[in-house]
Amino acid sequence: MGIFGIINTSASGLTAERLRMDVISENIANANTTVTKNGTPYRRKEVIFQARKNTEFKIPMNMSNENDSEIGNGVRVLKIAEDKAPFKYVYNPNHPNANKDGYVAMPNVNIVKEMTDMITATRAYEANVTVINSAKGMANSALSIGK
Repeated sequence: MGIFGIINTSASGLTAERLRMDVISENIANANTTVTKNGTPYRRKEVIFQARKNTEFKIPMNMSNENDSEIGNGVRVLKIAEDKAPFKYVYNPNHPNANKDGYVAMPNVNIVKEMTDMITATRAYEANVTVINSAKGMANSALSIGK
């Protein structure tokens, strides 16, 4: 894998983690949304990642015997799935969406879990940025050898 392969792999990680942060922020923003367009409380969403396979462009450019390897190809988002965990019920008889017993169905979003996921997404993003900066430093060092 060359310098550009390293940067491409880390760039795929940056893209995936940015989308994960977007989904986490949507979950936090809708932590108290009791009615969505389909009439139910908001359901928590999560991003499912998948290892990226060799792209058609990369295969002809790859001169080594690494064609079957999934190492160094990066990551892609497979899908954004809804969490099927049950809704939380909170007793609040004055709420406009309360049922006849006075309970309101609340979203299945756990703020603590969302904050933990946000920290791990941030750390993964920072790690990918560090890899790109290291690859840039290696390339600059290699270019300075001939000076």
